[in-house]
Amino acid sequence: MRKLKNIPFEELTAGAKDASLTRTLTEEDLLLFAKVSGDTNPVHLDESFAATTQFEGRIAHGMWTASLISCALATRLPGPGGIYLGQELKFLRPVKVGDTVTVELEVLEINERRQRATVSTNVVNQDGKTVVKGKAEIMPSSGDVEVDEYPLPDVELKPAR
Repeated sequence: MRKLKNIPFEELTAGAKDASLTRTLTEEDLLLFAKVSGDTNPVHLDESFAATTQFEGRIAHGMWTASLISCALATRLPGPGGIYLGQELKFLRPVKVGDTVTVELEVLEINERRQRATVSTNVVNQDGKTVVKGKAEIMPSSGDVEVDEYPLPDVELKPAR
């Protein structure tokens, strides 16, 4: 089981970086995200429809990519115990099945009085091109937190009836 360890507010510094969360979008990711979110826009799911769009094929839900930012903040910087307070996002390029994206976090500013931090939240693809650009406000926990990662259940996709 993987251990998750935070970076406490007291140890967080402007300029601190993390780019250790990398994921490749799979067909299963696309379908599961559609199921969980309820977003069945055909640009994500219907290859024939999506081929007629400016993207010339299916693209990931923008919020799938944004959810990776949430994961990186929750598990890496600041990590467990931290609270994600807000996010600005700009979607710059599509992500397609088979694309590999990496979340890049950088602490831009520390607010000692409010015990908050502003973090640059950018996601780049396998070609080094930015697909999502943003900024988050976080409230890191105080003191050390180390926990076992919560075990998630296996999920199996079944054909629609």
